[in-house]
Amino acid sequence: MIKTIDELYKLKGRSKKMAVVACQDREVLEAVIESYKMGLTTPILIGDKERTYEISKSYGLDISEFQFIEETDLNKASEIGVKLAHDGEADFLMKGLVDTSILLKAVLNKEWGIRKFKLLSHVMIYQVDTYHKLLFLTDGGMNLQPNLEEKINIINNAAVVARALDLKEIKVAVLAAKEKVDPKMPATIDAAKLREMYLEGQFDKDIIIDGPFALDLAVSKTACEIKGIKSEVGGDADVLLVPNIEMGNGIGKAITYLANGESAGIIVGAKVPIVLTSRADDNRTKLNSIALGNAIAINA
Repeated sequence: MIKTIDELYKLKGRSKKMAVVACQDREVLEAVIESYKMGLTTPILIGDKERTYEISKSYGLDISEFQFIEETDLNKASEIGVKLAHDGEADFLMKGLVDTSILLKAVLNKEWGIRKFKLLSHVMIYQVDTYHKLLFLTDGGMNLQPNLEEKINIINNAAVVARALDLKEIKVAVLAAKEKVDPKMPATIDAAKLREMYLEGQFDKDIIIDGPFALDLAVSKTACEIKGIKSEVGGDADVLLVPNIEMGNGIGKAITYLANGESAGIIVGAKVPIVLTSRADDNRTKLNSIALGNAIAINA
């Protein structure tokens, strides 16, 4: 079981081919070059060749050893990257200087796209000093207000990431504003249904689900003791399943900016993992996300 983000870098195995869509971005290139030097990836750069080499020259970045496919049109660049993954010529994708919507449109193309499961979802992993292991947060990046069926898919997608990090039991806390089912709060109703489905054996055996939980109950044994909550998941959650993107975004940004948490992010549900980072993310976060993508690709 991997307990720190640093341990991701030890899961190298065979260097994986990573197609970088719209590579003409300094921060992206820096992370890609570092991942290559660490033996994590064999990069395939797709994008504006003139602009990319201009950036590499200006900042002293050596990309001479990488395969380069020139394409300035963002839609076509996305198509090239996805087709490489579709044909087994790339083990995972990384989003560069292209809108997420453009890349995902290519991923979901019915003819040559790479959708694998019913739903794509975003998983962040966080390392924070105040928690005893890595936290998986989903979905604070893609699905706005998932319904019950979508939450089932999001849980299963998160399990793919957790298994790649060698978790033998995947404890899922279904978050809401409180721990009691309230007919006026749909998140609590869904949480109770998900727990019931788990108890009926409708999830894989390594997945344990409990809820509804407020955040304190998911991550604090003390809070569980005070409130009289007895649960395998309470105070020891691996996965935080949020009811909407606002809660997911808020928890994630709070961990990053208020708790100095370290993170990595990935899109799952496609045939290959997709590294999706924000332009505001620092080089370390981008590199962490590449390492996470590599870890999942190794276990695919």
